[in-house]
Amino acid sequence: MSRGPAPKDEADGEDEWRYDVDEVGPDGRDPVDASPTAEQLPIEPGSPRAENVVFVLLGVLFAVGLIVITVFPGGG
Repeated sequence: MSRGPAPKDEADGEDEWRYDVDEVGPDGRDPVDASPTAEQLPIEPGSPRAENVVFVLLGVLFAVGLIVITVFPGGG
């Protein structure tokens, strides 16, 4: 299977830069993409949902059960 001609930048062996170093912000992000990252967004408190509470409690019960079985392997 033959490939078509290589794009100009691959044929020359040179990479084209999208921005100069001076055009990039101090954090190294693309200046066009000005949306905040996940680290920059504040965490807002909320109330826990019932299904999340149930799964946390099941996990705690499972962990306590494993500890009890490990400490008392004979069942009592």
